[in-house]
Amino acid sequence: MANSGSLKSTIAVSLTNYLDAGAIVAGASGLTLWQQYLGLSEVHLGWLNFISANCLGAAVGAIIGGFLADKYGRKFIFTYNMIVYMVGVLTIMLSVNFPMLLAGFLITGISVGVGVPASWTYISESSEVNNRGRNICISQMSWGIGPMVILLLGMLFAPGGYLFGWVESVAHTFGSADMATEEVNAFSSRIVFFSLFVVAFIAWNLQRRLQESAEFTKEQGVGKEQEKAGVIENIKVLFSNSVAVKTVCFLASIYLTWNLVASVMGFFQPHIYETAGGVSNEQANWMNCIQWFIIVAVTFVVSKLIDKTSHKAIYTFGLVVAIAAWLVIVTIGVNGMVGLWLFAILWGVQGGSSPQIFYALWGSELFPAKFRAGAQGLMFFIVRGLSAVWGLVFTVIYGENGEGFTIAAWCMIILLAISLIVGFIGVPNTRGRALEDITKERYGENY
Repeated sequence: MANSGSLKSTIAVSLTNYLDAGAIVAGASGLTLWQQYLGLSEVHLGWLNFISANCLGAAVGAIIGGFLADKYGRKFIFTYNMIVYMVGVLTIMLSVNFPMLLAGFLITGISVGVGVPASWTYISESSEVNNRGRNICISQMSWGIGPMVILLLGMLFAPGGYLFGWVESVAHTFGSADMATEEVNAFSSRIVFFSLFVVAFIAWNLQRRLQESAEFTKEQGVGKEQEKAGVIENIKVLFSNSVAVKTVCFLASIYLTWNLVASVMGFFQPHIYETAGGVSNEQANWMNCIQWFIIVAVTFVVSKLIDKTSHKAIYTFGLVVAIAAWLVIVTIGVNGMVGLWLFAILWGVQGGSSPQIFYALWGSELFPAKFRAGAQGLMFFIVRGLSAVWGLVFTVIYGENGEGFTIAAWCMIILLAISLIVGFIGVPNTRGRALEDITKERYGENY
């Protein structure tokens, strides 16, 4: 495949990551508006987060989507999954009560989960040997661009934002002239979700035209018995191989420990900036947006290095910076602008060279094609599910007004240190090697 071909397909598939991160941020940023419009309680909001793209919805979708991608192909996911996403987003946009909103969040979350393992797998399988890391980084840049764009739109369309006057006009056009203030405000979130609907439609049109992965086609040709295998059978195949089980444990360890920290930051970061840092909501959102810009910029730099430089060096650098960011909290503190900005910048730098890049890369390199997507889906299920539980635990440690922030910071440092140590010891030798060669070395000729 030509270099331009793999880059084009990578960009098309990477829109899945934009829509994943975008759905999480759009859901979190609009919660207050929906709460006021529909009169929701904190319990209602808890349910929306729990079944969303950030937690259970994506976890369930990933384990289903991973094994579907191994059974029916990567193209099967790209042909139909964006339609499900659009249905979910459309349901949120048109919601007039809590059950509709809950259903929309669940459908969108499941679709996000279904698409993630297939997208990472397809990118690796369609990449040239010397561009595989670069293409995975491009997908990660898309994951950063999503929150950055959605945060900007949220601030522009929010009540008091520069474009809120236009939002009011749209609201009155589709509703009555005497709409309640809360109902008008909710249109801010509806419009943000509409932007995701548009991107999903574009992604669907691009992705459904992609050719099936050559790796998957070849696997089907030599192992037609796999066509009849279901999810349970594929799980049995995965866990019957000791090398695969060890690989799952390694990747889940480095990704889970980092993601327990990152998932909390993704959902609670503006809240932390406001309560522990003492800045306004608008300042917190701008800091968060700038941080995402840093993540995208650093990821771009890493994309130029990852196929030429030691993976161990880049991996170690990212986690050392991550730990340094949290050490700022327990030394300088974040109740002043110096500490707050230093933390924000360091956390942005680590995000551009984070374990998620290597999890996506190694997860697609270290498993054979027959259960490559399924293994990633299973790990994503474990990580997102446990992250949902950890989010609840974190709120207890953190306290109502951030009084437990230092204790929470030490918990974060310990988790990141585990990810650093396990990853440093277990970095695989895959850079610059064909997927087929890696599979033969690890699993023998039969795979």
